[in-house]
Amino acid sequence: MSPEEFDAVTDYDDSVNYELIHGVLVVTPTASRSERSPNDLLGYWLQAYRYQHPAGSCLVETVFEEYLRTHNNRRRADRVIWIARAGSKPDPQIDIPTIVVEFVSEGKAAWQRDYVENRDEYLQAGVVEYWVVDRFRRVLTVYTRQDGKVAEQIIRENEVYWTALLPGFELALKELLAAADRYRSAVDS
Repeated sequence: MSPEEFDAVTDYDDSVNYELIHGVLVVTPTASRSERSPNDLLGYWLQAYRYQHPAGSCLVETVFEEYLRTHNNRRRADRVIWIARAGSKPDPQIDIPTIVVEFVSEGKAAWQRDYVENRDEYLQAGVVEYWVVDRFRRVLTVYTRQDGKVAEQIIRENEVYWTALLPGFELALKELLAAADRYRSAVDS
């Protein structure tokens, strides 16, 4: 399937996610509560920052479950964030997000997709920071490009992440993981 064919589809099932990866249509279940709950909390924190923090106006937009149009693929990211930088304000309708966030799903294939494939594709497409929230390993991994190479920063469960892209924003990983943990023992649907 071509990217143009994928983009032209208007009749689809909302109960599953669709992605176009290397010309193959990939259908996956929707995110579990253990992924949706921390994503929702992160969205709340970002919106509170946007409207209440003195530097929050740099956050142009944040959206959950958004398609990223990369070179030949259409990936569905868990959360995307556009940030105004250096006098330029991105247009979420056409510009690649500044930050992309994925909440790791269970399984080896999900790990490979989130930690390797998405990382490489998103950074190559121009994403400035790629955040991988891993409730299984209890870490946040932040990927960036520095001097043309991929750089990795690991934030542990009891640590707080700050980024110069969002001055004054604090991501308390322990609280984010607690939102995922609420559904660990329950049916995760």
